[in-house]
Amino acid sequence: MGTESKASPRVGRELTSGGGGWEGEIVPPQIAMMWLSSPALPVGGFSYSEGLEAAVEAGLVTDDAQTLLWLRGQLQLTLARSELPAACAAHAAWAAGDIAALQTLQTWVLATRESAELRLQTEQMGRSMLEWLRKLHPDHPLLPLAAQLSPAPAWPLAFALGGHALGLDAAQMAHALAFSWLENQVQAAMRVVPLGQSAGQRLLAALSVDIPAAVQQARNLQDRMDAWQSFSPLLAILSSRHETQYSRLFRS
Repeated sequence: MGTESKASPRVGRELTSGGGGWEGEIVPPQIAMMWLSSPALPVGGFSYSEGLEAAVEAGLVTDDAQTLLWLRGQLQLTLARSELPAACAAHAAWAAGDIAALQTLQTWVLATRESAELRLQTEQMGRSMLEWLRKLHPDHPLLPLAAQLSPAPAWPLAFALGGHALGLDAAQMAHALAFSWLENQVQAAMRVVPLGQSAGQRLLAALSVDIPAAVQQARNLQDRMDAWQSFSPLLAILSSRHETQYSRLFRS
């Protein structure tokens, strides 16, 4: 898997689609990053708390300070060392049309989801991202490759494909993926802790500055799969508990 992957020649220059895209119009990278990280993207990220709701139920997260520690730990220990390196490696594999590398990444991602809930999330969101791309660009040349990943590309792979299709390089795509995760988690915290809007904005301000370092760490790791790890036992336990939690707002 190459460290650098070039953006799709189609995107950032011209995006054409019979399914609702822009014909002959430029999509600047900054707009593409905001598009991919927007809560309006129809992938259902808002419906998962990724263990946070169970952490609140267990009394581990009760205010904005504890929420900050929880999310910072997840960003540094999980995203930077597993989701983001996998997405960066997938971006290079999509650019190279390397189905063997993509299948290896797919296997790794699915095998490291430590609860049924987390596996459901990565499969459902990946499937929804692929459907979004099909509707936006039904003739995209990588869609036949994506169809070889069963049941659909897992979320980090699908997001990387979306980033590649919109002309983003690996670093831009990873920043968008990290911010998308962060915004969804802050929104979840506002609902379940609960927190007010001002507290939510303080969390975004405090954690957004951590994203560049997380992305750089992921870029350093992307070609070293043996150094990736998603070992987060408390998160796995809480996610498993959430599957049977009596009262919950978020999907299980």
